[in-house]
Amino acid sequence: MHATDTDILKAAEAWRREGRNVAIATVVETWGSAPRPVGSHLVIDQDTNFLGSVSGGCVEGAVITEALDVIADGKSRMLEFGVADETAWQVGLSCGGRIKVYVERVD
Repeated sequence: MHATDTDILKAAEAWRREGRNVAIATVVETWGSAPRPVGSHLVIDQDTNFLGSVSGGCVEGAVITEALDVIADGKSRMLEFGVADETAWQVGLSCGGRIKVYVERVD
């Protein structure tokens, strides 16, 4: 079952009410062939539980790692992944596009 953006945001709210530390990653820009549209969300808790997608799976691991740092230090981050970036191939964004993802802690 594919989670909707509403499901993802409701999960973030529920996880916070449960006392979990949470971050939300949001696709804020895309160029070329991007796997997920602007506005797509991924919610992550401190135990690496997650719901949603910002890339159809190809960069989620890297985003989750950054989200754990955001949860820990409270500093939001802007991440960019693209085929022109050597790290894009390492994390798997080989679709030819680029995405920019904003990651913030939910307080």
